[in-house]
Amino acid sequence: MKQYSLLLVVFLSAIGMQAQDAGSFSLNLYGGYNFSDKLEYDGYSATIEDGFQYGAGFEYFFSTNNSVELKYLRSDVKIPLYNPSGAQINTNDKGAFNFILADFTHYFDTGSNLLPYLGAGAGVGIVESPQGGSGTYFAWDVKGGVKIKTASSVSVNINAYLQSMSAAVGESYYWSYWVGPVAFEDYISTYQFGLGAVVSFNFKN
Repeated sequence: MKQYSLLLVVFLSAIGMQAQDAGSFSLNLYGGYNFSDKLEYDGYSATIEDGFQYGAGFEYFFSTNNSVELKYLRSDVKIPLYNPSGAQINTNDKGAFNFILADFTHYFDTGSNLLPYLGAGAGVGIVESPQGGSGTYFAWDVKGGVKIKTASSVSVNINAYLQSMSAAVGESYYWSYWVGPVAFEDYISTYQFGLGAVVSFNFKN
């Protein structure tokens, strides 16, 4: 029993790594699950159904525990569209969401192999519609989680995130006493919450 206890202490000491060093970088492989979201505009509605998300990113630590990352994420989802009476009007509802984002992340040094982190980013979202077309829109995300480091070059992140993209869909008109009717651009935005994991391959210069 004492031998097993000694092995456990040695193992925990080996993985007790701390700060993420400046000048290091990581190749990150993403996997997650996005929960559904509903959009409504002018009587019509669309549902972005639950779906798995996957992707990859390149992360560079420009200072201790602070990084920038360029990442690509994709989820293949069903996007049924409904008219004001509630009837589905697209028989083919298979689409996809793509995100190309530049993120900033700060890791909190706890003196152990666990590094909690918070991050946010912005970029573009590309929607592949069920009818075969596509559109490019402004997108952003926020995230939080824990990075679990080991003595090897591989680490695992467990995280929660919120992703969004916004699209202009038309104009609304409002009456102004001074200038008469004034047009304002209407936007709709997606908000999808997700839970995921990241496998990171960490390297140093």
